[in-house]
Amino acid sequence: MKSPSQPTWAVAPDAPMDARTVLIQLYWAALKAVAPGPALKAALEKLPPDIANKRVWIFAVGKAANPMSIAAVEWLESKGMAPAGGIVVGMRQVPSPHPNIESFAGDHPQPGIRSLTAAKALELATAKVRANDEAWVLLSGGTTSLIGAPDPAFRPDEMMELFETLHDSGLDITTMNLIRKRFTRWGGGRLATALKAAKVRNYIISDVIGDDMETIGSGPCVPDSSTAAQVRSILVAYKLWDKTPVSMRRYLHQVERDSTLETPKAGDQVFETVERRILASNRTALDAVVHKAKEFGYEARIMSSTLAGDAAAAGKRCANSLAGTCGSATPAVAARAGRACLIWGGETTVTLGDGPHGTGGRCQELALAAAKELFTSKSARGATLLACGTDGRDGATDAAGAIVDRATWQEIQRAGRDPSRDLAKHNSHTALDAAGALLRTDLTSTNVMDVVIGVCGPPTEEMLGRKTPSALSRITGSFRRITE
Repeated sequence: MKSPSQPTWAVAPDAPMDARTVLIQLYWAALKAVAPGPALKAALEKLPPDIANKRVWIFAVGKAANPMSIAAVEWLESKGMAPAGGIVVGMRQVPSPHPNIESFAGDHPQPGIRSLTAAKALELATAKVRANDEAWVLLSGGTTSLIGAPDPAFRPDEMMELFETLHDSGLDITTMNLIRKRFTRWGGGRLATALKAAKVRNYIISDVIGDDMETIGSGPCVPDSSTAAQVRSILVAYKLWDKTPVSMRRYLHQVERDSTLETPKAGDQVFETVERRILASNRTALDAVVHKAKEFGYEARIMSSTLAGDAAAAGKRCANSLAGTCGSATPAVAARAGRACLIWGGETTVTLGDGPHGTGGRCQELALAAAKELFTSKSARGATLLACGTDGRDGATDAAGAIVDRATWQEIQRAGRDPSRDLAKHNSHTALDAAGALLRTDLTSTNVMDVVIGVCGPPTEEMLGRKTPSALSRITGSFRRITE
């Protein structure tokens, strides 16, 4: 059963093709390309015919859990089959796609009581899987938190304390999950261990740079190549050791002394019947933006698919590149620059520190820093930039991100705010909201990290082949609908 679609925003079919409208359509194209439901159905069509003789369990966890579980159930029904059981754990409580499957909502971005409940339900469900059954693990971004529960050796409050420390540290997601999976119930190959009697098919929507399966969702069905010594050294290097619960520090020392206590490694028999496949990634989204931008007549190019590091610094770099392209000096070069679309993908970080801070997310902080650069640049003619998370939720806010240009900084000032102070205090949401720059899409039911797109003005009639705006694609309704 699909979740109801509730319109949250729209672009009218006769709206003028300004830069903001173009960027929204490019973002829309990115999301459609990574819709998890269609991607999973295409993968399932390649399964061997003897699947009809198997009992199939569905374990869907993450931001795309709902559309992926729906797609799996619909595919089974098309073959005259029904799931033997399983669970769905997503961002929201939604109707189950089948009576045999339980539905849960976990907590995100930090695990909470709902995550603990979902993690326990997963334990009970996996215990019912028998030898020769099929277990489909449908994994997407947010999994680490949504089923965030501690290894039995630790208390929930200890795990949550560690997660909070890591969240505020500014560590990239790869390093963060390397640490987190060490102490959780399902990370680091432990789900594969629980399902070792079955044939496990792990279908993944990647939300990390490089599509590292150990990092995605903390690798519940992947061997853990890290060691306790490596985890300890990272915590020490980033001055997080003293902030780590004592029980966890003792555990690391214990595992260093006794390697038999390590997490499951490559070559462990629990992985002999596990298959893994990436269905969609950030690069999939970026390629779709390029294709759509070319339809609009832009000369589009991907600047980077590994955008990382400090969000504000990344925003400055992206804005400078865009301004330099848009503000070309000679008429001939300027004409080409007017058709430019620059694209970045990845995931940046925000280091909050110990002091008080405001509200925002990495995309909003990137956008606010970019707005400052565009405002002060003498060559940012026509430059407009979008920075959004593909999951529709940037940080703990109601926005996917923002769209800014060289006027945004002044608009924030006219609203009575000091944008420089807001940037320094990580209060990007409040600042950008004052300027009407936020893009609110609702949750998208997918997640392949972030996209940053810059254009040098709206497309001209010549670029569009003299099409009228009404002939261009219309954007309406909820983003969730396109991903289901």
